Amino acid sequence: MSKPKLLVTRAIFPEVLDKLAQHFEVESNQADEVWSQDQLIAKLQDKFAALTTGSEKIDAKLLKACPKLKICANMAVGYNNFDVPAMHAAGVRATNTPDVLTETTADFGFALLLATARRLTESEHYLRRGEWTKWKYDQFIGGEVHGSTLGIIGMGRIGQAVAKRGAFGFGMQVIYHNRSRLSSELEDQCQARYVSKTELLQTADHVMLVLPYSPEARHTIAAPELALMKPSATLVNIARGGIVDDAALAQALKNRTIAAAGLDVFEGEPKVPPELVTGPNVVLTPHIASATVTTRMAMANLATDNLIRFATKGTVITPVLP
Repeated sequence: MSKPKLLVTRAIFPEVLDKLAQHFEVESNQADEVWSQDQLIAKLQDKFAALTTGSEKIDAKLLKACPKLKICANMAVGYNNFDVPAMHAAGVRATNTPDVLTETTADFGFALLLATARRLTESEHYLRRGEWTKWKYDQFIGGEVHGSTLGIIGMGRIGQAVAKRGAFGFGMQVIYHNRSRLSSELEDQCQARYVSKTELLQTADHVMLVLPYSPEARHTIAAPELALMKPSATLVNIARGGIVDDAALAQALKNRTIAAAGLDVFEGEPKVPPELVTGPNVVLTPHIASATVTTRMAMANLATDNLIRFATKGTVITPVLP
């Protein structure tokens, strides 16, 4: 009996390919090429399944052109590259990888917050350019983290993990805004207080974005929201590109409407607006919040397990539902 055909759209751990090969006829992209949409469609013409990343768009056009496709397993917790209603209508299962990257991503969120507040990148560049000639009392003075107010927008698993780090690790006052309020039990566990979005922006010393992307969430932070923030405040985005209006943020940083920003995700990534690249008061990283060996392997294995479960039992472990 022949094995179902599977496309692995980006390079992945060799041991994961070996695991998949036990159940599928695997075509893999170990060259790690970034395919155009037409190239992806051509590759998926005869495929039963695909292991995807955020760089592959699964939309109605692709689904119509690939009638044999029955499941796409995203190696990510986010799935804004999936047109989930179109997939549901076409009978194509969608899965993601929640939970396994929560703690690692929360760790990175704090790394980015600390680097941003304490002007780490700016001061390192200064030192590397050979400009450090003496100590000064006001040299690269940054914002206080311990005991300050942390505002979290998006209070899912990662948001809650960030809150606990802030409250218990740094003695921060944690406020949050979410589409729905947490239970009082969860609020107690996180030592977090629910506030309106406006109050959060006006009050927080550090604002961290951890909400999932959706069309409604696009430009959650734009010029009007940035104008509400303290001039001394920082903004950290570990959520998804498009949640922040990057052009408006670049202008706010230039005008010192806010003090600084730390960004792991961008609109139109991997392209980054030049104004952000050249801005001194912004810390930039290339979408690496989950980038540890343990976590990336766990993500790959969960995506793989979803594919194998579907091929052998017709069910999945972590479905994305419309």
